[in-house]
Amino acid sequence: MSVRGLEKIYDSSGRRVRALAGVDLDVPRGAFFAIMGASGSGKSTLLHLVGGLTRPTNGQVLVEGHDLAGLSDRARTVFRRRRMGIIFQDYNLLPTLTARENVALPMLLEGTSLAACEQRVNELLAAVHLSERAHHRPDALSGGEQQRVAIARALLNDPAIVLADEPTGNLDSKQSVEIWALLRRFASEQGKTILMVTHEAAGAAFADRVIVLKDGRVVGTLAPQGSLDAALVATGYQQLAG
Repeated sequence: MSVRGLEKIYDSSGRRVRALAGVDLDVPRGAFFAIMGASGSGKSTLLHLVGGLTRPTNGQVLVEGHDLAGLSDRARTVFRRRRMGIIFQDYNLLPTLTARENVALPMLLEGTSLAACEQRVNELLAAVHLSERAHHRPDALSGGEQQRVAIARALLNDPAIVLADEPTGNLDSKQSVEIWALLRRFASEQGKTILMVTHEAAGAAFADRVIVLKDGRVVGTLAPQGSLDAALVATGYQQLAG
């Protein structure tokens, strides 16, 4: 995945607000990258543009050779469903479906029956340690368990890239470490490409590289290489963004 010259300008009450001001970024296949920045730095805007949730004002978003900026709204939606996995802070699970049904949802939307994708769903639930909770609905699961269901769902279609938007924002510290460790493992052991927005140095320390944004621009990078050294990330981030 790569972005080139990415800009996003919003009109707010007659005033132009530049959320991104020419961002270039390459995320190699199988890498785990984190994006850090203060509120208003553009980190969530960058993730939304990479995910095709909105169009850039200028620039390119290239995923598997496709420029998302040049696709229609419908084409972006289809591409996102088939080739991307997205993990939200608030899980985005359907309350009437069980964990296994929520994981299967992307394939169900493509017209595939639950029986046809059952083996893949079971493998993913086992990978996130939820086999015994497969038939529970979200209201019977903890926040951490719900997020693990969301991670399994994001991986169902073997996506080109997984985008995680503050995936531990609603979790306690123990559950957060479990989620970061899962993402680290999927990147290291299964070669999944992951781009995660976070404000937590402890989470960013699980990543291979940290991209630091300020005022819509990349002001530097850090390379924790999955070291889990939160102090190193926190110090480096303050030097770059402070």
